[in-house]
This record gives sequence, structure tokens and C-alpha cells, in this order.
Amino acid sequence: MSPRKFFVGGNWKMNGDKKSLGELIQTLNSAKLHAETEVVCGAPAIYLDFARSKLDPKIGVAAQNCYKVAKGAFTGEISPAMIKDCGVHWVILGHSERRHVFGESDELIGQKVAHALENGLGVIACIGEKLDEREAGITEKVVFAQTKVIADNVKDWSKVVLAYEPVWAIGTGKTASPQQAQEVHDKLRQWMKANVSEAVANSVRIIYGGSVTGATCKELGSQKDVDGFLVGGASLKPEFVEIINARA
Repeated sequence: MSPRKFFVGGNWKMNGDKKSLGELIQTLNSAKLHAETEVVCGAPAIYLDFARSKLDPKIGVAAQNCYKVAKGAFTGEISPAMIKDCGVHWVILGHSERRHVFGESDELIGQKVAHALENGLGVIACIGEKLDEREAGITEKVVFAQTKVIADNVKDWSKVVLAYEPVWAIGTGKTASPQQAQEVHDKLRQWMKANVSEAVANSVRIIYGGSVTGATCKELGSQKDVDGFLVGGASLKPEFVEIINARA
């Protein structure tokens, strides 16, 4: 199998409360998780401290977003410095909901990536095309453009996980077929080889997101260039354990 360590991120989005997340955390802490898989849970900002204090230390925690500077008059925002102060080492940036619901531009996402990495956070950087873009045959053009803005802001790729999430598959119950996912992941790796370096192309983890479930994870996870998952709804359920263990 690939030399890249399998990576499974759970994006809790704007869900849960202390009771339900506490129960989920107990489930994860007591489950037998595949030792060769890196696991990170993306908690709502207000629960970062709670999640980090309750989760087993071997499970990572991620913020779901952050701002591009360390502090200042930015009401409602959080910074990488604050995230780290809560003992949290990851942040999800560029998620399609940030792009399409909250209007974040490629440029802003690039600036956030640069600032988070400069401040020692690991970044789960999200890219992906919308349905009309796939139907127009411009999937590659869209994801390469998004990847370029991220790549232009990365110095150390060991701290970056690239998450390919076709927007039409997020929360819709439609999953890209394993073949569709593998095709885009392979193209992304080729782009990295041509535009960053062969070493980075071979080492960077490219994970898939978009309605990943216990039922779909095994076949998706067996694809050559799929190095893990970013899981939405299913990460709030006990089946998240099955997904973490897709390669066990």
C-alpha cells in the first residue's frame, strides 16, 4: 500500500452539544481504532477546548475555520494562535460551505492557509467542483485553480492534507464513484508533480469527502490515490469508527 499514512477527518460542522458530543467522544475513546490511521475531529469553535480535553490524546482535533491574522478587531473570528492555545493542532480551510455559503474567495483562503501554516497549525485544505462545473466538463480547471492558490501559500507540505470534495456530493447522499474519486485524485497528484515537486506529489495525502459512509468507505479507501476521508454527517455517528477502520 501507499507510504502515505491514511488520514480520516471528521467534520462535525455546526452540530452537537456537550451531551451528544460527549457521548460520541466516549464511543471514539473506547473503540478499537486502526493504529496506522491518523484521526482528526473538526469541532465547532466553541467546543474546541471541550473536545480536546475529553478526546483520547491519540485523536487529533481541528478547528473548522480561522482568520488570516493573529489578533485584532475581527468580531466573531478566531486565530491560529487561539486554536493552538486550546491544544488544537489542525484547522480545516476552504470548505465548500465557507466558499459557497459564506462567500470566501480563493484569495482569502490562500491567505488563511499561509497564516495557519506560519503559526504551526496543520491544514486540511478543501477543494472541489460544483455540479454545473462537472457537467460543463471543467472539473480539472476548477480544482487545479483552487489547488494553485493553496500551493502558492505552502512552504512545508508535511503540514498539509488536501481534501477533494465534489460539492455535488456533500450532504446529498450522492457519492463520487470510487473511479471518479480516483481519477481526480490521480490528476491532482500529477498537477502537484508538475507544479510543486515529485517528492511532494508522492508524499502529500489527498483525501476524499462527500457523503462517505460505512457502506462506501472500503471501496473508496482501496483506491491507489485516495489517502483517507473527510467525513461529514457520518462522523457524528458510531459508524465513524467503521470509516476510520476502512483500511484495517
